[in-house]
Amino acid sequence: MPSYTVTVATGSQWFAGTDDYVYLTLQGTSGCSERHLLDKPFYNDFERGAVDSYDVTVEEDLGEIQLIKIEKRKYWYQDDWYLKYVTVKTPMGDYLEFPCYRWITDEKEVVLREGRAKLLRDDKTQVLKQHRRKELESRQKMYRWKEWHPGFPLSMDAHSHSELPRDIQFDNEKGIDFILNYTKAMENLYINRFMHMFQSSWSDFADFERIFVRISNTISEYVMQHWKEDFMFGYQFLNGCNPVLIRRCTEIPKKLPVTMDMVECSLERNLTLEEEVKQGNIFIVDYELLDGVDANKTDPCTIQYLAAPICLLYKNLENKIVPIAIQLGQKPGPDNPIFLPSDATYDWLLAKIWVRSSDFHIHQTVTHLLRTHLVSEVFSIAMFRQLPAVHPLFKLLVPHMRFTIAINTKAREQLICECGLFDKANATGGGGHVQMVQKAMKDLTYSSLCFPEEIKAKGMDSKEDIPYYYYRDDGIKVWEAIKSFAEDVIHIYYESDEVVCEDVELQAFVKDIYVYGMRGVKASGFPKMIRTRETLAEYLTVIIFTSSAQHAAVNFGQYDWCSWIPNAPPTMRCPPPTEKGSVTIEQIVESLPDRGRSCWHLGAVWALSQFQDKELFLGMYPDEHFVEKPVKEAMAKFRKNLDEIVNTISERNKNKKLPYYYLSPDRIPNSVAV
Repeated sequence: MPSYTVTVATGSQWFAGTDDYVYLTLQGTSGCSERHLLDKPFYNDFERGAVDSYDVTVEEDLGEIQLIKIEKRKYWYQDDWYLKYVTVKTPMGDYLEFPCYRWITDEKEVVLREGRAKLLRDDKTQVLKQHRRKELESRQKMYRWKEWHPGFPLSMDAHSHSELPRDIQFDNEKGIDFILNYTKAMENLYINRFMHMFQSSWSDFADFERIFVRISNTISEYVMQHWKEDFMFGYQFLNGCNPVLIRRCTEIPKKLPVTMDMVECSLERNLTLEEEVKQGNIFIVDYELLDGVDANKTDPCTIQYLAAPICLLYKNLENKIVPIAIQLGQKPGPDNPIFLPSDATYDWLLAKIWVRSSDFHIHQTVTHLLRTHLVSEVFSIAMFRQLPAVHPLFKLLVPHMRFTIAINTKAREQLICECGLFDKANATGGGGHVQMVQKAMKDLTYSSLCFPEEIKAKGMDSKEDIPYYYYRDDGIKVWEAIKSFAEDVIHIYYESDEVVCEDVELQAFVKDIYVYGMRGVKASGFPKMIRTRETLAEYLTVIIFTSSAQHAAVNFGQYDWCSWIPNAPPTMRCPPPTEKGSVTIEQIVESLPDRGRSCWHLGAVWALSQFQDKELFLGMYPDEHFVEKPVKEAMAKFRKNLDEIVNTISERNKNKKLPYYYLSPDRIPNSVAV
């Protein structure tokens, strides 16, 4: 009688093992085996991290094994089991791999396909086609779209983390409890004694050091020492945690009536302002999006303020970007002066602080929340709804969707919800952040997520003209590495553009993103259909880059750049100045966040800057969804390319006082998970 050797691997997460009854059924082209009992309670099989083997004897040859069914039946209490994979050695000596990497909960079962990736057109039997269809039907019931706020990209229909499908929940929900993590962060930073001191102002700048953890030779310490300097102010637009706003100025906007007389002393080339613009030496950052956004009113004891500044910057003869003019409102007028480096010291300093505060708000809500978290969630939901586990693009993308829906759901539950943690310290809390996302949706275009295209559109692509833009340089390298990997995988499974066009599951995935994620807005430029392998490679690169590199670039530098409160105030407690010559140090300190808000802010940026336990970085794929040799070779090539980028960045950063490492692949998590 034919005998099959079945090997079952259990996950290594806490509580991944099971003591329940476990049954196996093999289904082949020639027949189906009986239901075999693999494990009973107290047999000590399927323990955490275990790999268990069994001989399964059948009465007659089953032919080519197409599916295996694993059933779990409860013995005593609920006992979830994380099944990594099953391998089957056939009577002919062939090895078949059946990837799972899913939780089996309650008295549930999973039906697994052999691990080779297949497009729908490759499935020839009705059994496989039906399995494929049933999997998607089941997923579409679990992964439902929901509008959290009008105008937002649609998100997951779940009110809390515990309502999510078990497969996409965090292994340990406590690990991503924002309230717990922020409180712990404040304890670890020894600042919890200040956390309830709202309305209590600091006495001067030095007083902020009482909550600043001084770590020698770090970026945060360097920021604390140099934050007042114009070069540091300008540098952050290139390589801080929000390096996405600066653009080359091709024409001074009418709403910023800067004259040559105002800035002449800042220009170093004996050219007029107009000539400097033509030569490409003038840059601009415009916070127009904040105009009209309501400031936080959740605390009646503290009035909070927002501004929508415009900042003009200049590339000096040392190729450093420095500010030369700041207007704190969008409408020019006598009560909205243009502040200049030649003004009184505190006038100029307060103007820069207002820009830094505005930059913080745009960073948190638009650059970070909308353009990485919410967009990546759209990609995740569409993937689960439209791509079966056997599809090569599911296998390619699933590592880059790990925990994204979970972290966003938890954020909607605790962080950015009404009366959430975001309201405690941020001037855009209490609904302002919602208005910002709604306004920012008009600029969320497909081309703006194509990294090289967006850099070029902003006029920031020339390395000769702008030599110290490390965000651009490293981002291009990582983008190209991801794109090359995507192209390699595509060419394994899609032999022609025609095959791309005919892949109805791929087209449904693309349509879901356009219709539900981008709300069917034509102007977004998101494709409704993919017709060529080249376009598909770019599309997949956008998804993987946004979910990994782009998020890393704008998330993990938050403590470095925002822990020194005056450099990134989360709120301002006095309105922007309407005249020059009256600003005092006392007025600046009164404008900055109070002790309580400073502590909550510090706890937040510390917690958000930490990697997950057992973080998986770009190119690390321990879950072997792909089993084919050509794809594994493509992965090895990808990792080699990434290693070269790591070495290049490491070499450049040697002896730098301000190293830039946020886009080093060994610091880029695979997915948005924090």
